[in-house]
Amino acid sequence: MSTSSDLYSFAFRGLLTENALDSTPRIDRLSLTSNIDHDVARRLPIELIEEDLVCRAKRMATVYIAITAFENTVRDFVSTRLLEEIGEDWWKKSVSDKIRSRAESRQTEEEKVRWHAPRGDDPLNYTEFGDLAAIVGQNWGLFENHLESQDWVRQIIATLERSRNVIMHSGELGLQDIERIGTAIRDWIRQVGA
Repeated sequence: MSTSSDLYSFAFRGLLTENALDSTPRIDRLSLTSNIDHDVARRLPIELIEEDLVCRAKRMATVYIAITAFENTVRDFVSTRLLEEIGEDWWKKSVSDKIRSRAESRQTEEEKVRWHAPRGDDPLNYTEFGDLAAIVGQNWGLFENHLESQDWVRQIIATLERSRNVIMHSGELGLQDIERIGTAIRDWIRQVGA
């Protein structure tokens, strides 16, 4: 008798669970992450992509935010210092021909594709992340009061550029890499200020 009672109890709990699940609205995969811009997400077919891939990408989206914001912080710092110290024509006077030529070539190529948004108006937006360390080095006298050393700048940017390239090419970083990114960004901000 206890066997049929146990079976009845098990079946009844199963029915209650099924009923509860049926009456519970499904959670939208996008709503699980607070750093998703829902206006942007509605324009993309994320729900059509395999859920595991979306979850892994969302995890790296947080790293992308940190690296992108930091890279733009460095770009702003470099351009602000050079504008203050050299003036409006800082791009021509303080950036090497090689970096300037490569950036201007990228900008020209992007201008040909008028249907797509450009990276920006500032030629510095067309430089590689690593070029920022070179620009700082080429103008070290204007930065030495703000930065520890040229080697330190190169090391911070090289560390972040390696992780940046993984993220920008749809790769995934481990927690140790993510912690290293956090340390590098915190060190820069403590040294330079926000």
